[in-house]
Amino acid sequence: MSPIVQELGIELAVTGVSYRQAEGAMEKLLGYPVISHEGIRQQLLNTTVKPREKETIKQDVLFVEVDGLFTKSQEKNRKSKELKIAAVHQGWEMNGKRASLIDKRHFIHRRELPFWEEFEKYLMDTYEYDPVRHQLVINGDGAKWITSCREYFRNATFVIDRFHIARDIQSIFREHPRRRSIRRKFEACDADGFMIELNTAVGTLDHEGKEQQLEELIAQLSQYPESLRDYRERLQEKGIDTEGFRPMGSAEGTMSVFAKRLKNGRSWSDVGLRKISDIMVALKDNLVVEMIHGDLQSEIT
Repeated sequence: MSPIVQELGIELAVTGVSYRQAEGAMEKLLGYPVISHEGIRQQLLNTTVKPREKETIKQDVLFVEVDGLFTKSQEKNRKSKELKIAAVHQGWEMNGKRASLIDKRHFIHRRELPFWEEFEKYLMDTYEYDPVRHQLVINGDGAKWITSCREYFRNATFVIDRFHIARDIQSIFREHPRRRSIRRKFEACDADGFMIELNTAVGTLDHEGKEQQLEELIAQLSQYPESLRDYRERLQEKGIDTEGFRPMGSAEGTMSVFAKRLKNGRSWSDVGLRKISDIMVALKDNLVVEMIHGDLQSEIT
């Protein structure tokens, strides 16, 4: 089979919605049946992603966005599997009023080691990373496997994902008279003021379920109230120049890209999920993919 046909089939299978759609798209493009959807899947299973040379960390800070994505398993009586994903970048560059991430890379946890231990190994393999010298700014929700970064890394600044907290505020205080003042404290990154607002709102809600939500939110944030502060102020207190640093919060965008292909009712074998997620990362990070015949070098970003 032509390497070009292999490359096209793999890219269509990964960037589209299914192997069957990739089969149909190739038939329409070339005018005759070329390869079955199972053939495309087998081609994808017989790939290996080649790492790049280590990258220099330009300003001693790496930004990390972490989240989990639950996927269905093809095995009977097996619960869904959480795919733990981190997006790593080196800051922002401006093109007019539009900001783009610098050197964005993706890491997927393979469960060989605990998440942060495996992620640190990834940093060592991918960057000229020094755990003593370099700072990590880690943005994520309140899942225990995410917040444990505070104990694992000496130079980690954990930031609670503001998308999730803003969503909770909207859900709990939708019709509450103090919703705007609570929201203002949150948007100003006033950690102390925001926590005072939440605590004094206890007992003022008109629904028992919302009271429980509020108590759970307070209990969660009380474990790491500093995560509500502007991370740039916290870095400045460590003597780090934060000029050009912007608010964190691209995790949801990253997860939506993976979810579009991996969820929506689809179920996966362990090897199938691992391989397709590997190729998704390779295409996004411009890595070389070895195929049965030749190499696939993608320029998709």
